[in-house]
Amino acid sequence: MSSFQYDPRQKRCPRGNPAFQTQGVSALCAALALCLTASAIAEDRQAGDGDAEMLRFTAADDGGYAFDTGVLTGRLNAGGRALGLTGVVHQPTGRRLAAGLGLMHPYRIFSGNQRFGDGARDWNTTSTITADGAVQVRWEPPFEVPFVLQAVYRWHDPTTLDVLFEVQANEELATFEIFLASYFEAGFADPYVYVQDPEHGPTFLLGERARGHWLMAPRDEGAVTLIRDGRWETHPHPVDWVLLPPLVQPVALRRDRHSDLVAIVMASRADCFAVSTPFAGETHYSLYLSLLGHDVPAGERARTQARLKIASGRDDQDVIRLLPQTL
Repeated sequence: MSSFQYDPRQKRCPRGNPAFQTQGVSALCAALALCLTASAIAEDRQAGDGDAEMLRFTAADDGGYAFDTGVLTGRLNAGGRALGLTGVVHQPTGRRLAAGLGLMHPYRIFSGNQRFGDGARDWNTTSTITADGAVQVRWEPPFEVPFVLQAVYRWHDPTTLDVLFEVQANEELATFEIFLASYFEAGFADPYVYVQDPEHGPTFLLGERARGHWLMAPRDEGAVTLIRDGRWETHPHPVDWVLLPPLVQPVALRRDRHSDLVAIVMASRADCFAVSTPFAGETHYSLYLSLLGHDVPAGERARTQARLKIASGRDDQDVIRLLPQTL
């Protein structure tokens, strides 16, 4: 399979021309740095000992990959299925984190109001371990598509996973979207999205059932246009999203009802145009990031990054301190 080196200076580049850069690159670089506070870094290092060897994936016999960061154990793409992280256990507490459909895997793939199949998690993949212990994955759908989709899964620290996506357009891709899905264990029943509440300002808003079944917070009015362009009307399983207030930053979390663990998914504002979830207690126990959302001309590539962070003992203000300083 072909390989790529993620460079945050190259959000989008013509094939064969890595020097191409898009507007807003410096902000993206800062956002993707996602610097933690000193106390959070200290906590991670104590828990995982900061051993780089522990932040490597290792090949498993079934075609997937195992990991043990010193804090989190589990599998990536177990059995060769493109389900992201599964069987994840937080070792200090023994709490299971990931449900059967896994964490941080691309689900729906759209170009405009066209959906490519039912979901990328059902596509075949090829993968390999990189020199630094990350895993590079390439999706191979059972039908022809006008793009190549690949990603690199890499541990940033013992409780933080980065996923770096690249899509190569073989023909024009209008408002291309990677709908990134994470499905948590039942204890993580309470979803919160970081929005600009009209009454209380920036807040982590609980996805209460009274708001609707499927809830989505857009980045801005342009994002609303994308959400309503017909892409979610495709059968099977169309979704009628109820819109929440606009995002402050593309961040959502789920809190465990049986411990002080919190699972956070995030991306840069430049790369993520919506965050979504079902209501609290709904049995998907999921969070979703709508990544990219812009045109990718034929022959060019677009790149984007998302992050999963597992933290403990964090209130809302602590979570905010874990977020990027600049978007």
